[in-house]
Amino acid sequence: MRKIYHLSSCSTCKRIIKELNPDAGFILQDIKTEKITEEQLNLMAGLSGSYESLFSRRAIKYKELNLKEKNLSEEEYKNYILNEYTFLKRPVIIIGKKIFVGNSKKVVESAEKELQKK
Repeated sequence: MRKIYHLSSCSTCKRIIKELNPDAGFILQDIKTEKITEEQLNLMAGLSGSYESLFSRRAIKYKELNLKEKNLSEEEYKNYILNEYTFLKRPVIIIGKKIFVGNSKKVVESAEKELQKK
């Protein structure tokens, strides 16, 4: 599988996708217009190791809902991501059996290296 979950209105996602220059074999899914399914999220969590690793603490709703004060379970992380796309750390890049989550320089460089192997 070669897929990128992103937000088309996010300038950071746009920049990363431009940098990676994915070929036609990639599927790009705008998570705002095409919601993430439970099956897709389960696959991502399986590859990354947890729902928490996919959860964005930068989301405005994270502060609005005062989630910092709560000790969330894996099931709660999963439900928040499924119910509100902004809780997914983006972009999520899947190349084969490898997953790259977020926009840190290290993550993007790792994804680039993996793409060069293919």
